[in-house]
Amino acid sequence: MTIRPIQGLDQPARRPLYRHLYLQVLVAIVLGAAIGQLNPSLGEALKPLGDGFIKIVKTVISPVIFLTVVTGIAGMRDLMSVGRVAAKAFAYFLFFSTLALILGLIVANVFRAGASMHVNPATLDAAAVAQYAAHIHDQTVTGFVMNIIPTTLLSALGSGDILQVLFVAVLFGVALALIGEDGRPVFVVLEAASLAVFRLVHILMKLAPVGAFGAIAFTIGKYGLASLASLAALVGTFYLTSLLFVLVVLGAMARLCGFSIFRLLRYLKAELLLVLGTSSSEAALPSLLEKLERAGCAKSVVGLVVPTGYSFNLDGTNIYMTLAALFIAQATGIHLTLGQQLLLLAVAMLSSKGAAGVTGAGFITLAATLSVVPSVPVAGMTLILGVDRFMSECRSLTNFVGNAVATIVVAKWEGAFDQAAFDCAMAGETYPIEESEARAANAMMI
Repeated sequence: MTIRPIQGLDQPARRPLYRHLYLQVLVAIVLGAAIGQLNPSLGEALKPLGDGFIKIVKTVISPVIFLTVVTGIAGMRDLMSVGRVAAKAFAYFLFFSTLALILGLIVANVFRAGASMHVNPATLDAAAVAQYAAHIHDQTVTGFVMNIIPTTLLSALGSGDILQVLFVAVLFGVALALIGEDGRPVFVVLEAASLAVFRLVHILMKLAPVGAFGAIAFTIGKYGLASLASLAALVGTFYLTSLLFVLVVLGAMARLCGFSIFRLLRYLKAELLLVLGTSSSEAALPSLLEKLERAGCAKSVVGLVVPTGYSFNLDGTNIYMTLAALFIAQATGIHLTLGQQLLLLAVAMLSSKGAAGVTGAGFITLAATLSVVPSVPVAGMTLILGVDRFMSECRSLTNFVGNAVATIVVAKWEGAFDQAAFDCAMAGETYPIEESEARAANAMMI
């Protein structure tokens, strides 16, 4: 029986502390922040390190998702369970996304962080928003536009669009399962390819500290801590609201399903630090897929819930959108009626879908949401332009945790969860992943 190796933080007794990925990333973040603050020009010059690491990780996201989904579905005997998992996942996404939007709306109305600014809308620079939005759109257009159906079967794998890859992978996995034993040779090849790709992920993750170092140095060097302090009320409110959502809302859901949110956060600490450093939850997607599978979630559930969650379960983005929209309205002295606020909420629910965990995508979706309420000037987004990058980190962290919790919850609902493997993972111990997969698969057949 083989055991798939994972990142170094899972075997603390066997590795010296300095070799743990989470510690390396943490040190890199501290050093990067220091350089960005002390030498801003050098910090800005280090931007290619962060961008390069994210680009490298994106090269393996498509094959990781494709292989995980295909082998997961093809290994299931009952294809009805695929539709059942998808239905449960989307029900979860809809409920908690709506809850996140409502929470952002409530907090904005209670604390009214922008009410004391008294900004004249005529003095706002709309050109700055347009320039920033165009720059971000150029980088995230394939992740933002929901073009689910690809041009060809192979073009989906080359596009980098998570939904397109998922669409093709589900169809191919179902087809492979339907042909039964004749498809066994293909299944074996894909299983072997999956092991090779995940080994490649482990190799690439050794560059995570470099990527985090460059990304955080650029952020601090470009925008500076002064820009963060100038809008500390909004940033602080957003971080506290997101923390409240994770620890209270998701924590309550975790407790209802029999696990601790704190133990899960500790288990994913290396990935969380990576997301914090790069401001992109995509950077940790391949590792999240593997770690959830190792933590007892069936491969088929992980392969369906995580990729779809990256487009449809964006809790952090949802909190940001309603909170930031009302902040702008309050700062410019514009009163929104309950009906207008509910309209904002409804549009935010739709516009946030497809804005995968890409840095800056939340800013674009906010612009689209504000456009439905003409009384709130889109130019008001210049008020948060300087601190958006800092809030992007919190959006990505909340999105990441939300998808991890969603996957475990759906796996438990589906009976595709190995508690023994989960307990071992939370304790930092190894567990034969094949045994976990077999037990989870058997549970789904009951």
